[in-house]
Amino acid sequence: MLDKKILEKAFTTLVTAKTMAEWYEANFKTVSKYVHATSRGHEAIQIAVAMQLGPQDYAFPYYRDDAMLLGIGMQPYDLMLQLLAKRDDPFSGGRTYYCHPSLRDADKPKIPHQSSATGMQAIPATGAAMGFWYKENCPPTPEGGGFEAELPPLGERGLVVCSLGDASVTEGEIAEAFQMAALKQLPILYLVQDNGWDISANAKETRAQNAFEYAKGFHGLEAISIDGANFIESYTALEQVIQTIRTERRPFLVHAKVPLLNHHTSGVRMEWYRDDLDEARSRDPYPVLWQQMREAGFTESDLQAIEAAVLAKVEADYEKALAAEDPRPEDLFTHDFAPTPITEEVGERCPEREDKVVMVDCALFAVEELMKQHPECLLYGQDVGGRLGGVFREAATLAQKFGDNRVFNTPIQEAFIVGSTVGMSAVGLKPIVEVQFADYIWPGLNQLFTEVSRSNYLTNGKWPVSMILRVPIGAYGSGGPYHSSSVESVLTNIRGIKIAYPSNGADLKGLLKAAYYDPNPVVILEHKGLYWSKVKGTEMARVNEPSEDYVLPFGKATIVQEIWPQETQETVTVITYGMGVHWALNASAGMATQVEIVDLRTLYPLDEETIFKSVRKAKKCLVVTEEPVNNSFARSLAGRIQEVCFRDLDAPVMVIGSENLPAIPLNSTLEQTMIPSAEKVRVKIEELLRY
Repeated sequence: MLDKKILEKAFTTLVTAKTMAEWYEANFKTVSKYVHATSRGHEAIQIAVAMQLGPQDYAFPYYRDDAMLLGIGMQPYDLMLQLLAKRDDPFSGGRTYYCHPSLRDADKPKIPHQSSATGMQAIPATGAAMGFWYKENCPPTPEGGGFEAELPPLGERGLVVCSLGDASVTEGEIAEAFQMAALKQLPILYLVQDNGWDISANAKETRAQNAFEYAKGFHGLEAISIDGANFIESYTALEQVIQTIRTERRPFLVHAKVPLLNHHTSGVRMEWYRDDLDEARSRDPYPVLWQQMREAGFTESDLQAIEAAVLAKVEADYEKALAAEDPRPEDLFTHDFAPTPITEEVGERCPEREDKVVMVDCALFAVEELMKQHPECLLYGQDVGGRLGGVFREAATLAQKFGDNRVFNTPIQEAFIVGSTVGMSAVGLKPIVEVQFADYIWPGLNQLFTEVSRSNYLTNGKWPVSMILRVPIGAYGSGGPYHSSSVESVLTNIRGIKIAYPSNGADLKGLLKAAYYDPNPVVILEHKGLYWSKVKGTEMARVNEPSEDYVLPFGKATIVQEIWPQETQETVTVITYGMGVHWALNASAGMATQVEIVDLRTLYPLDEETIFKSVRKAKKCLVVTEEPVNNSFARSLAGRIQEVCFRDLDAPVMVIGSENLPAIPLNSTLEQTMIPSAEKVRVKIEELLRY
């Protein structure tokens, strides 16, 4: 039998969660303004895990885990502020749904951003566990930096709890998380609450096996299956599992069978589709714990007194939450990004050196300098490890210099590569990650959009995701349809990330350094055709490597070819980025007094001031991109220029890009026909000058 104090706390918490669910039903017309779910039927297992977590731990709950939140010390009032989307909602300031917590209290487990996308939390959670693993397995840097001083003894170290519904385990991203946890032996507990339902689809319709059976396919991921409606069984089993994770630093999956005793959400009522409610109610954890309390010596009047006190608190907290202030209109505009310390260009951009450096090496040297200085900096992705050092040699020698635990290969898991940075960042690391080609970023977009980009905004500034995602991009040397794509228009439609697209090595190094010190997520698009300047006309991408302290702030375009206002001849400004800068420079040969060229350098934030100033001076504007033009970032930018500068223009803003076809063909003739070139840009410039 468990200690009476443990039982009393568990019973009080369960009754609180149960009473809140019943109160919400009794006040349905008021609380159903915003959709919510409750833990009714799941309370025992949630409380059993919550009571065994400490401030050193990280938790990734899901939207049915309000009993877990109560178990770690949150009050009904806290949860009700979120239920009613109030300004003082401690998680998101009224921005996100009930039981979508984010918490950074000193005395509680840490909870990074939680989304509604089922199963998506598994990858960020596993990333946090990988952060623990990294800190425990990386030796100090030669300069003495390391994590040994902050590591508590075994048995007291932090772990990660990832809470999942069994239906979410069918998601492909769950497999990526399980694979990495098993491969790296990460200190994580996957708590799977199996109530037998998705929404209206039940387990027989949607699952070939339950989570316990599924976990057997991941060697190194130990799993147990328990009755999650029995508090004592749940607490005892979890006590052993959690202690094993704390001491042996390896992953576990606990499959807890529970009933769902309330609606899927307030918007999807159980009576619409459930045919098993009587059976589910027979497994209610409340009477089980009531009986366990009686067996432990609590009297019926003791239990009734607890329930009466809980009811009074829930009623009072509800009335207080109803009266709380709603968000103000101006609250909408806070925390889209965390403030960055990099606001000015610093360091020597073009020091005297014997040889110019290619673009790919400028980035390599930047990462090496960062890793020497910052033990929290690490690099991972596909094939970046010691054997190859990246398919473009962009990580060459780094694993040899900093070790295989700091520069390491991942499986072919773009979703994990991207989403794990959420957890890595949350535990205080700065991951630099790569996908091999822009064409392969698509599996990672779910995490980039749902988890990475929204974290700071939806946690009211508590959890910015500090990461760098490097993406080789663009057509070069007959790369064909799966190694040549441009994807910036998709990325610029994801709010909450910063995007760089440099055209030369100095900008790449400076922006990489700025991205490292920026607390926000950054995507750096690196054109493969500029890496070694092997494409004719791209020699200017080679530079005198900037100094080690060189940083270039985001949102600062540069004029790479400047003109003076002309009275006697027509002029045009070319707005472009990446390879487009080189096409424009070569296209304007012999027309340097008529063609100004603005290199955006970053697509977000966008330096509109420099763009509009240049357009107003030249009176005509051409936007150059490598993407197909229809529905593109470039077309949107052209529309913005036309809107703002309409009175100053002598011609419509024009755009040139690739042909509007589904893919870039392999054949070199077809490839060159597809994408822009200096000659095509020159023809377009001349057309504009004649307009």
